[in-house]
Amino acid sequence: MKKNILTLALSIVMGLIISTEKASAQQDAQFTQYMFNQLAYNPAYAGSRETLSLIGLHRTQWVGLEGAPRSLTFSAHSPIGESEKVGLGINVLRDEIFVTDETYIDASFSYRIDVSDTAKLAFGVSGGIQMLNVDLSRTSAFQGGDILTANANIDNRIVPQVGAGIFYNTNKFYFGFSVPNLINTEHFDLSNNSDNATTVSVATERFHYFFSTGYVFDLSDKVKFKPAALVKVVNGAPIGADLSASFLFNEKFRLGAAYRLDAAISAMAGFQLTKDLLIGLAYDRETTELQQFNSGSYEFFLRYEVPRLSKKKLIAPRFF
Repeated sequence: MKKNILTLALSIVMGLIISTEKASAQQDAQFTQYMFNQLAYNPAYAGSRETLSLIGLHRTQWVGLEGAPRSLTFSAHSPIGESEKVGLGINVLRDEIFVTDETYIDASFSYRIDVSDTAKLAFGVSGGIQMLNVDLSRTSAFQGGDILTANANIDNRIVPQVGAGIFYNTNKFYFGFSVPNLINTEHFDLSNNSDNATTVSVATERFHYFFSTGYVFDLSDKVKFKPAALVKVVNGAPIGADLSASFLFNEKFRLGAAYRLDAAISAMAGFQLTKDLLIGLAYDRETTELQQFNSGSYEFFLRYEVPRLSKKKLIAPRFF
């Protein structure tokens, strides 16, 4: 009963915002295991693994709450050329939340320069499209009537995206800054309803600024420790911060915890099944009042890295 009441309230509020006034789009999809899929928000990361790296990640958020977010992303990136200074990548993201469906497809290009024997600085750009759907008819099951009309729907709206970023790394440290989309796009529909009144539907894509960093400490020959952080800044929204700490044992098993500022705490685990195949799991529990309406959030990822043909020595540790 509480779940239905909350969902009804969310549907009415979200629908009224979308259909009657200018509203900011939600922040980009969030992932607890962000450190393994940095190409999703920073094009300069392309090629940094120094081999062809393939990763798929699925997130189911707020299990048990109808209309809660679900996200699925796939990315592939690799250095190219004999010097391996150029990196290319592609990223596909599908994000669903209640009345909206968004699909992002973008390609990344990066160029790396040697700062020292073990340090590299990469500059990256990306370009792609975003496909947006808003279907307010999904609220009818909760409203018991047509409180919101279909006039405010957005059907397969396609807009371009251009992003940029930098990524610096040594064999123990990394830092990145990026803006995944530099185009401030507004989606809108103008139509007349049955009362001859104009309905305006507007959703604004705002700039998202990402800062990422991490450091690897060698605690012993068999144990490594890595704290990491991802900070997201969006105009008109609270600053988002993901803080994590994880251990790597014998280059095989990863165990860690994370905290999302004013939102959730998480547990993470990873297993290096083979030299080239890594799987990871994460579970989030809300720290807000929302936790009483759901059973937490689950995340799973799989990464496969094609064995290198080049004999150049890797400088990037497998821990990031």
